Amino acid sequence: MIGELVASLVGSAWARAALRYGVTVFAILLFLLTLRRSGERAGRLAERLEAREKADEVQRRMLEAAARRPRDRGQLVDRLREGGF
Repeated sequence: MIGELVASLVGSAWARAALRYGVTVFAILLFLLTLRRSGERAGRLAERLEAREKADEVQRRMLEAAARRPRDRGQLVDRLREGGF
């Protein structure tokens, strides 16, 4: 009885059209969900890149400051006398 009902539904044009549209809608929903996840992942990667660039900039400035520092006490005294700080 149930088998006959399923066979008659699958055999009808309306059922085939509904199944076709249902599969199409399902595929579109899966595509949109995947697109959303990809966007979220790209956003997280962009945030990580931005944080890394800020950290690299801070480190670069620290290295530049270390390169300009006085090498010994005499250079420090000279720089203080000249008002270099």
